[in-house]
Amino acid sequence: MKISLQRALDRLLGPPICALFSLIDRLRPGKPEAGAPRRILVILLSEMGSLVLAQAMFARLKQNYPDASLHIMVFAKNRELVDLMGLVPAENVLTLDDRSLAGFVIDSLRAIVRMRGLRLDAVIDCELFSRVSSIFSYLSGSALHAGFHRHTQEGLYRGSFINRPVLYNPYRHLSLQFLTLVAALESKTFPLGKEFLEPMPGDPPPLVFPPGEVTAMTARLHADYPALAGKPLVLVYPSGGMLPIRAWPLASYATLCASLIAAGYAVGVIGLKEDRPLGQALVTHCASDSCVDMTGYTKSVRELLALFHRAALLVTNDGGPGQFAALTPIPSIVFFGPETPQLYRPLPARAHCFHTALPCSPCLTAYNHRASPCDGDNQCLKQISPGQVLAKVHEMLAAGQAL
Repeated sequence: MKISLQRALDRLLGPPICALFSLIDRLRPGKPEAGAPRRILVILLSEMGSLVLAQAMFARLKQNYPDASLHIMVFAKNRELVDLMGLVPAENVLTLDDRSLAGFVIDSLRAIVRMRGLRLDAVIDCELFSRVSSIFSYLSGSALHAGFHRHTQEGLYRGSFINRPVLYNPYRHLSLQFLTLVAALESKTFPLGKEFLEPMPGDPPPLVFPPGEVTAMTARLHADYPALAGKPLVLVYPSGGMLPIRAWPLASYATLCASLIAAGYAVGVIGLKEDRPLGQALVTHCASDSCVDMTGYTKSVRELLALFHRAALLVTNDGGPGQFAALTPIPSIVFFGPETPQLYRPLPARAHCFHTALPCSPCLTAYNHRASPCDGDNQCLKQISPGQVLAKVHEMLAAGQAL
């Protein structure tokens, strides 16, 4: 489904459904709570990068409730990363197909039946931007519903049946807010969770590859692109994905790539197959066999992470690749502007974030369903110059070579 259709359905149907469920919840006796939850569902439908930031939350759930069975609901396209990270057992993953409205409706009905059959004790709804997740939470039949709540702020109405409401805090890193959702299950304060002072989580556990898998990826890469052999490789991800406003200007990427090639580095442009026009534009600009278009080259997240082991640096827009890098040793440079690193920066210290905090930045927020008021002139990213980035690139590459 197009993101515009998702927003429209959420805006038109979400509030009345949430209001109806809230009324029903008030009129009927609540399901009794039975001590520590034994069956917990986490709903995290949004982008794959959020799954990386949620790793500490899953670790905390396993620590606090070692005998509980953990389940997760995600979009089907995000299933691979859940399995790679080992967040929950494979049989405990519920998936929804969001490629079409019909597929989403069918999978939703199946998921509701499965949730009811699990006899859940608690649901943790990690979504900020949609009401569909809160609807799933209510229909699960669980006694405990933890989720973000608007309190007295406008927007974000998701129903009063969320009985473990956590205040969404736009000034606090998302990984910490996920931990507060766990704390809310047993917190006695109001608002919930204020007795817990959490330090920033550390790096998520790296993905461990079997012997030879990374070597095989490197051999395949050099066979397909012989000019890369023997050169330090910088990967760039110029796409903004579903939100093009998040992309650093393509002309800036072109200047950066050409400068890197002149300095003796190789450049690989990564992305999905639909990002090929971006890759071809950079290859054409650089006019060098040391700049290769690798959009669509990796067929899975696992292959992409194996590729990261061959590279010396990743330069990327805010999005999935910048978060995936946290599962590998690769250092990264991540561009923020429409969104803020205060909320979404990758956790490792080896990730450097560029961010121009203009008066209008960030403009993609929970309060506007990530529908920016910007006219497309994303000055927050345009004002990050290729010279600034190139200086940081050389600094990080030099530091990596010195290790």
